[in-house]
Amino acid sequence: MKQIGLTVIIVIALSISSNIAKAQEDGNKLKLSGDLLIDQRFLLEVPNDWAWNENRLTLELNKKITGNSKFYSEVWLRNIGLPGINSSADLYNKGIVDPYNLEVREAYVQLFGFLTKNLDVKIGRQRITWGTADKLNPTDNLNPYDLEDVLDFGRHRGSDAISLDYYFNSEFSLQGVYIPFFQPANMPVGTFANALTSTMELPQGMTLMGFTDQINMPQYNLAESSTAGLKFKGFAAGFDFSLSYVWGRDGMPIGTYNIFIPVDASGGVNINSDLSFYRTHIFGADMAGSIGGVGVWAEAAAFLPENEVLMTNDLSAMYALPSGSVTQDTTVLDKKAYVKFVLGADYNFANGAYLNVQYLHGFINERGTDNLNDYFFVQLDKKFFDDKLKIAPLAGGFIVSDWDDMKNNYAIVYVPNISYMATDNAEITLSAAIFDGKGNNMFANLADYNMMMFKLKYSF
Repeated sequence: MKQIGLTVIIVIALSISSNIAKAQEDGNKLKLSGDLLIDQRFLLEVPNDWAWNENRLTLELNKKITGNSKFYSEVWLRNIGLPGINSSADLYNKGIVDPYNLEVREAYVQLFGFLTKNLDVKIGRQRITWGTADKLNPTDNLNPYDLEDVLDFGRHRGSDAISLDYYFNSEFSLQGVYIPFFQPANMPVGTFANALTSTMELPQGMTLMGFTDQINMPQYNLAESSTAGLKFKGFAAGFDFSLSYVWGRDGMPIGTYNIFIPVDASGGVNINSDLSFYRTHIFGADMAGSIGGVGVWAEAAAFLPENEVLMTNDLSAMYALPSGSVTQDTTVLDKKAYVKFVLGADYNFANGAYLNVQYLHGFINERGTDNLNDYFFVQLDKKFFDDKLKIAPLAGGFIVSDWDDMKNNYAIVYVPNISYMATDNAEITLSAAIFDGKGNNMFANLADYNMMMFKLKYSF
């Protein structure tokens, strides 16, 4: 049934494309654009397991309906993942044999000069991008993170929202956003599935044998599931800047209640965990400009949890007592502000080389002042042959999670790459991803997953 539905959608898309082409020939402003992305990766360690398979067709429709309104949509049609065949019954399910999905990334209508000439409103599913840093944006917290591919920094999903922009003049504006439905982040898949999973610390003498969890989603009502944001944007002294505020929830769940269940006499336990999404206030600021030909940017966000977040460990089953009789409470997040920030700069050299450096304090999955790691990212590339060939011999990052014991708490990411513009709209990229490190941080967890990557992107 799912296969029939996707077939119908493709037929409709092709029909629309045909009508669009005719409309464009007739001088209509309706535009069809998009790209085809082929992304293949395999591990360097023998036997060279396949790590990623994605064939993505992006379709974008963009049309000014009248002089003061606009429609835009972006849809992904994808074949992604490898067949997860476990029994002969799976061979009768084409969605398992050849996995695919359909995703509406954006679909909205924008009205210009709504009620007053200075007010624009955008209604529908939309990607609301905040922040001036390069992909690493602590203030970009309205849309849920799309962490499916942890190497694709800065990816978010769209949200069903109402966004209003009021322009005081050509240099200053105020944006207000309301999102009625809470959406959590989606976690990494495939090879990257455990990248954001931290090690659980157990009481001395206990060994984790099994783990299950359940997520407590907020109720879908105005009080529980809403997210709202306000942003003042301006331009002064050659710099773009903004001040922002978001009232929302952390999109990554946090453990709040654990039940320990003994399974043997030697300390083995199973844990059943409840996970929740806590409310938080986020105050942001950013700026971007240039100094002497060097592009510079800075961005910071202060996160203030609405309440103290406690984790309760229920040990009653360990002593054969009624549930809740023996509990231990631990504060996992204080009701105190903690700040994530990024500083960066880039420069284009006269010989065609480009350098980009960024320092980030606090990654997307880190919370609390004492748990924010330091990330140093750099990319140096150079173009040749009328910009058709680009080589990036230096690209990656260095991460420190504990400066007092750096040799046991660090990570190195090295991603050299080479890309070639075969035609004006076809780019082929070959790269490697090398990971190394120790300790409990995201990239150190990928130390056994060095890989080669091939990408082809054809835009139309």
